[in-house]
Amino acid sequence: MRIGYLLFLGMLLGLNSCQWGKPNNPKADITTDTLAYTYNTIKERATDCGNKPDSGCTGVKITYPLFKEQANLNDTVSLKLINLFGADESGIELKEYVAHFLSAYTAFKKRDKRSKLFFTLDSHARILRQDSNLTTLEISGYTFRGGAHGSSITTFINWNTKAQKSINLGDIFTDNYKARLTAIADTIFRKSEKISDTASLSDDYFFKDSKFALNDNFSITPLGIKFLYNQYEIKPYAAGQTELFIPYAKIKSLLKPNTVITQYLK
Repeated sequence: MRIGYLLFLGMLLGLNSCQWGKPNNPKADITTDTLAYTYNTIKERATDCGNKPDSGCTGVKITYPLFKEQANLNDTVSLKLINLFGADESGIELKEYVAHFLSAYTAFKKRDKRSKLFFTLDSHARILRQDSNLTTLEISGYTFRGGAHGSSITTFINWNTKAQKSINLGDIFTDNYKARLTAIADTIFRKSEKISDTASLSDDYFFKDSKFALNDNFSITPLGIKFLYNQYEIKPYAAGQTELFIPYAKIKSLLKPNTVITQYLK
């Protein structure tokens, strides 16, 4: 009984010290959403769809988050969706972009009334992760406007939540980082592709001058930086997309201090 009493007393004193003593300072929760948002969907069908199912007629579907009191971020998301397939129609709204797409189909049908082809545009922006410093979004979609096959593209937005701006590689890496980062990425790429350090890249890849190169299509994750090459970018269409993941452990010396990535480093 005395032992039980002493254990109970020790627990009580421990609780009291948490409440009345000097408070602990736990690491901030970096996984909690900090920007309020709701998802919105624009869905339109061509006038000749009639009773056809969505899978059998020209249609557009775009799903994206609308952030509360974040005009700059909302504009960035819209612009990414509009230019996803190289439309280069800055200065218009998403609904106008959808109208232009459907108008292009109508014009196509007038030129070739016998064609059974129908157009498709299915895009989305989705939040991969957000915390007090960083909001990462994936902008992805598929479109078909005739030709041998459709096109799928994925890009990213890495958003500095506090500064309210997109993050580029120069924001997180030290000066003159490119050569060293490229060399590290080249080693990881060759290992992932199961090719030797000296193998030529001229036969199976589309790198300029047959030299490995990073693009600027990346997403920041808690464990490292993921680069993504889209179809036709470095490989034939049938090969699809290629991901390249670089762990922070490999590039710590190249990272600037006090950036959105610092919270993930041990």
